[in-house]
Amino acid sequence: MATPRDLSLRGAQPLRKPVFSLALVPQSSKITALGRRTWNVLLHLAQDQGLERETFRAALSDIVKGLDYNSGDLKIIKTHLRSMITTLVEWQSPTAGEWQTWDACGMLSHARLSKERGQVWVEWSYAVNMRNELLDPEIFAKLSLEIISQLGSHPSIALYEICSRYLGVGQTARKAWTWWRPVLLGRPDDERLQRLEYRIFKRDTLRPALAEINAVADIEVEMLEFKTGRFVSDLQFTVRKKPQRALALQARASSEPVNVAVLAAAERLGIDHVRIERLIEEYGDAAVATAMTAVEQRAASAFPEPLRDPLRYLKSVLPGHAAAQTAAQTASLSAQRGEGAAAGEGAPVPSSERLAQWEKKWLVQRVEALAAELAALPAQRQAELVEGLQAHLVERQAHPALIQRLVGKGWTHPMVRHEMVSYYAAGAYGAQWNKPSDRELLDVAASAAGGA
Repeated sequence: MATPRDLSLRGAQPLRKPVFSLALVPQSSKITALGRRTWNVLLHLAQDQGLERETFRAALSDIVKGLDYNSGDLKIIKTHLRSMITTLVEWQSPTAGEWQTWDACGMLSHARLSKERGQVWVEWSYAVNMRNELLDPEIFAKLSLEIISQLGSHPSIALYEICSRYLGVGQTARKAWTWWRPVLLGRPDDERLQRLEYRIFKRDTLRPALAEINAVADIEVEMLEFKTGRFVSDLQFTVRKKPQRALALQARASSEPVNVAVLAAAERLGIDHVRIERLIEEYGDAAVATAMTAVEQRAASAFPEPLRDPLRYLKSVLPGHAAAQTAAQTASLSAQRGEGAAAGEGAPVPSSERLAQWEKKWLVQRVEALAAELAALPAQRQAELVEGLQAHLVERQAHPALIQRLVGKGWTHPMVRHEMVSYYAAGAYGAQWNKPSDRELLDVAASAAGGA
């Protein structure tokens, strides 16, 4: 049996990922960030072992780390290998016409675990219709597994991989936003997903992914929106190389195996690793890792009473750990890049609930600042604004009581105050006056963490 080349040599080489494997659309089940990272490592190993092989083989310790191979931890990797075999995907290129063939098959064709002289080995193969193109691609993206290992969610990994493909071009293909939806989420585009509104997709998926990529990757990505009428219809991303890699990355070899230590610890505490992966998607790897350490310490102490529900305790402490991670990474980025850090450079992907909380807090602060700005205007200018708002309310057929309060009590009346602030802000600062930048959200998060 052929022996793979030395791992140190392989580690110096980037992953050559075929373009048709960048925009995977699963048809049967979700692809997680951990699953995608593991598949990338397997492909890297297979490419190293060569096209002449039909099956590939590697020590499990070269694929994943953090497992106790003599315990029940192996069911974690079994679950992921099984998912790669059973998850049906459609393979497509992000560029129309770049890949001429339609293919659908599992991510792996087969997998086998065996134990030899105390060491666990993995054997795997690919479907015959995809094998040659996967192992020796003609058109591919060069990807850093080092950077992918630092991205905490499937949307950020998928978007990074696609944008890396277009680094030399400068921008991705322009696609309908509904095309990006299943590709970035790693979920089948079923009826439930199709009901997802663009504003929710942008808030919960696009903005966090962009912030994370711009924070830790070697590229800078910006999103362009294209409208049909009043609604966003298409998306495109510009991509450029960062001038220098002042990245918040830990020093590691690009071929280092995927770390599943958090999942293994969860299993030992009786927490289903599937639940942990969901929390990782929501809060990020780093926050879950530190929170899991706290859960392990609490379980070991049995004070003031034994820990009866580790998962519930984990969920209770996670928000604080996530806020601390956000503040730490914000401080790290500020130290590395100085005051000129670009907006949108952020921390591990926050949950949609925490994003909503930060946005709400920022908007309250924004409204109060604008109200103070309004109050400082000359009386004549305030009177002109009241007349303008009155005409605006009449035109939009607002409730007569609202107009009466404005005319009789002035713009500071609680019923009309927010209307005046919105009217003034839209004229002075544009329609996006109430939309915070990613930098502003991170400032709010850091402030919240500092006051905790």
